[in-house]
Amino acid sequence: MIAAIPSPLDLVDLPFMRTALAELALLAVAGGLLGTWVVLRRLAFFAHAVGTATFPGLVIAEAAGVTAQGAGLATALAYAGGVERAGKAGRGLGDAATGVLLVAALATGVILASDVFHSGAAVDRLLFGTLLGLGRGDLVFSAAVAVLALVATTTVGRTWTAIGFDPDSASSLGLPSARADLLLVGLVAVAVVAAVPAVGALLVTSVFVVPAACARLLADSVRAMLAWAVGVAIAQGALGLYLAYWLDTPPGPAVATLGAGVYALLAIGSAITRRQG
Repeated sequence: MIAAIPSPLDLVDLPFMRTALAELALLAVAGGLLGTWVVLRRLAFFAHAVGTATFPGLVIAEAAGVTAQGAGLATALAYAGGVERAGKAGRGLGDAATGVLLVAALATGVILASDVFHSGAAVDRLLFGTLLGLGRGDLVFSAAVAVLALVATTTVGRTWTAIGFDPDSASSLGLPSARADLLLVGLVAVAVVAAVPAVGALLVTSVFVVPAACARLLADSVRAMLAWAVGVAIAQGALGLYLAYWLDTPPGPAVATLGAGVYALLAIGSAITRRQG
């Protein structure tokens, strides 16, 4: 049975809801900005994979009682480096390398959780997040990542744009394509680690891919896409949290499901518009 519709003000009256809203806003900045480059550079699969790849590191951290952010960051950066190195034989990051290393990381996490550390009770939280159980440290880390995303977009955005549309001209903007790609991959890995406590290792695409994919259907320039991506991410996070509170469902999956639904509607609308045009 669905509960009575709550007032949106109920969310800001509860301390843990205020923390969740603040976290979603910070992730919206990082996810919207970096997600734009992820979509333009066709790295959506990598963004999903690097989030999932943090799973074994998080399992070890949970069992050992060490900082989850540190373990997740080490795992994410190691995974990103492995993918980048494995993909050097071809142009850019290889989907095959991404997929193979993703399967290996996920399988390792499952073995560690079930057979080594017997931490099955924590698996759901690690995979799908605990948005209502975040602490001050999570907010500080997400704020730092949001600042990094903003600085990187301001300073390297032109190069990433050039790589996305005309890779051969990127070096003329002052940063070689290989270094720019490596910087983007590293920033995505760091940002994904910030998002994992909120939405879990399996749902990071709801932050780093879905809003930017929606923005690409709405915007007619890269600058507009950046703005739309951040705006969509903020709206998706706030409304998803509200729906989770109303329907008494986990907030991470609610945010992800809402984002997927919005993208589907926009994609259908875009297709209809193109046919009519």
